[in-house]
Amino acid sequence: MKSYQVRITSYQLRRIRPPSLRRFVASSLCQARSLMVAVLITWCLRALVPSCLAEDTHPFSVHDMLAMERLSDWQVSPDGKRVVFVVRVTDLEANRGRTDLWLVDMDGSGLRRLTSHPDADHSPRWSPDGKLVYFLSTRSGSSQIWRIAADGGEAEQVTREPLDVGTFILSPDGTHFALSMEVFPDAAPADTKKKLDEIAERKTTGRIYDRLFIRHWDTWKDGRRSHVFVMPAAGGTAVDVMKGMDADCPSKPFGGAEEMAFTSDGKSIVFTARDAGEEAWSTDLDLYVAAIDGSGKPRCLTEANQATDTHPVFSPDGKTLAYLAMSRPGYEADQYRVMLRSWPDGETRKLAENWDRSPGDIAWSADGKAILATAENIGQHSLFSIDLTGSVKALVEKGYVTSPDAAGDRIVFGMDSLHSPVELYSVRNDGSDVRAITKINAEKIAATRMGEAEQFSFEGWNKEKVHGYIVKPVDFDASKKYPVAFLIHGGPQGSFGNHFHYRWNPQAYAGAGFAAVMIDFHGSTGYGRAFCDSIRGDWGGKPLEDLKKGLEAALQKYAWMDGQRVAALGASFGGYMINWIAGTWPDRFKCLVCHDGNLDEQMAYFDTEELWFPEWDHQGTPWENPEGYDKHNPVNQVKNWKTPMLVIHGGKDFRVVDTQGMATFTALQRRGIPSKFLHFPDENHWVLKPANSILWHDTVIDWLRQWTK
Repeated sequence: MKSYQVRITSYQLRRIRPPSLRRFVASSLCQARSLMVAVLITWCLRALVPSCLAEDTHPFSVHDMLAMERLSDWQVSPDGKRVVFVVRVTDLEANRGRTDLWLVDMDGSGLRRLTSHPDADHSPRWSPDGKLVYFLSTRSGSSQIWRIAADGGEAEQVTREPLDVGTFILSPDGTHFALSMEVFPDAAPADTKKKLDEIAERKTTGRIYDRLFIRHWDTWKDGRRSHVFVMPAAGGTAVDVMKGMDADCPSKPFGGAEEMAFTSDGKSIVFTARDAGEEAWSTDLDLYVAAIDGSGKPRCLTEANQATDTHPVFSPDGKTLAYLAMSRPGYEADQYRVMLRSWPDGETRKLAENWDRSPGDIAWSADGKAILATAENIGQHSLFSIDLTGSVKALVEKGYVTSPDAAGDRIVFGMDSLHSPVELYSVRNDGSDVRAITKINAEKIAATRMGEAEQFSFEGWNKEKVHGYIVKPVDFDASKKYPVAFLIHGGPQGSFGNHFHYRWNPQAYAGAGFAAVMIDFHGSTGYGRAFCDSIRGDWGGKPLEDLKKGLEAALQKYAWMDGQRVAALGASFGGYMINWIAGTWPDRFKCLVCHDGNLDEQMAYFDTEELWFPEWDHQGTPWENPEGYDKHNPVNQVKNWKTPMLVIHGGKDFRVVDTQGMATFTALQRRGIPSKFLHFPDENHWVLKPANSILWHDTVIDWLRQWTK
């Protein structure tokens, strides 16, 4: 339709019943070719379906969640006056997200779209003079580095490598790129491409493995590694500074550009890699330094530490390298510490050793006098400043803060909450004067009705303080009784905090008329090292006690919750817990939802990929410590199952394989328990495709409504 025709939202169209009338409405509006025709159709539709066309708000749903524009990878310009960032919009017709670059001034003015190509544009990086923005794009048919003038114009392709560029950074003087490509360890990109073409021509498809990993997360291994290459920004040969290393940078499956950093003189690069033959059961990521011309073998900087070292960041004067380090080998959820190393060969010291939080993102303040860090913090994800003496100050405490970036006397960061997706903000270096930079989703948020969130606490296991959140149903009326969706987080070292989640968003249940209850049981992150560590060897013990006491505390505190109509849902560890609850707490819930959860912990050890995880949490291997796997094993309690259960699993989930979900469904069916199985052959441990997300939410909420009428 043209701009002068009537605007009817997709939400309003979905509300029109019956479907035949909805199709007529959509068809009629699309065929309108003039203002007179449009107005006539509008009058007719208002007479037929007046409530559908009213400009009112509506309860939040998965459709609103998918409609939100997702901001990421913000970068402050060298002069501190502008921010470039990525905006992802969901294309339901194409069933994927589309990304473009946007620009905004620090005060929130001047918001504009910098790229608008139908292919993906992302990962922006400023040139040192602030005149150009380099970025990754697939617009040439493969992922390559492009550039565009910050003031606008046509984008230009910079690299033409035979392989996809995975990620990249720019040297401080702007003369070199460090970029990653998937190569066979001793092969150049062109040779790797030739070998891949030869493999594609073979009639055989079998692969022979002689060590782990054979697959990881959602991908079968084929011998290639993600290596760091350095090349002149003006053009030239890309040099593999990791040549021959049987290791990845960025690390798989979630590493990114934060694992690489140029030295201040631009002559060397520091990167993160796990160069360990026992990769499947080692968390020993190390920092390496290599000359950008590839001369000499990369030198390990953190060989003494057998646990994880990562996230290198140089101070503004280049004299200090900050990075994050764990201390316990084999423990992927160990507490991170900020480490400071005098560059290049000085002493290394631990910063803020007594701070009982585990930082995630780190960056230097503009003056180099402090480290900016984010960390989970009692149901929040807060922004902290740590001065070089180790004194810690919370700058932004409430909300879910990510990726701080220094901008003179201010700090730019992203923040979301249970009531809003990520928007950009800034704050003074002392924590005062928090300002919103963007309000990109403001209209979409205003068009929805969400549930009010509230944090509460109670006495959990051993009478220790445990926290949780509730989200009230939309259009809350204290005189009514509402069914409860009891959400159990994964990890298990995770948290259901003040965060706008795109897979487990409690507002989707609030919008459907449920009260959402979430408990951060023992083992959750953001409550100190001891609290997080306490789940080791006790998956079905302390957490289950906390869940029981937390649900009861919520029901007592909030009288409008209907304790007779409660459903429990969980994924990953939460899915495991659903299976454990089915046998050890079988009379509490009207129904259960198990997403990607283990049924048999012993077998799960043998069919997962990252073995360090069960070996730490269950205190050894199944043959060394069978009791550790058996004492809280859901498969041993199947005889007690009686609660209706919806089972969901992804076919490409190699962390918790789909046969675990199939086994759960088989047990339910054989015992005659009402059950359904939803299988996504093209999804991994997460459900990412928009259409699948809609099906997931519709199926789950229908299941809850069926059993909590």
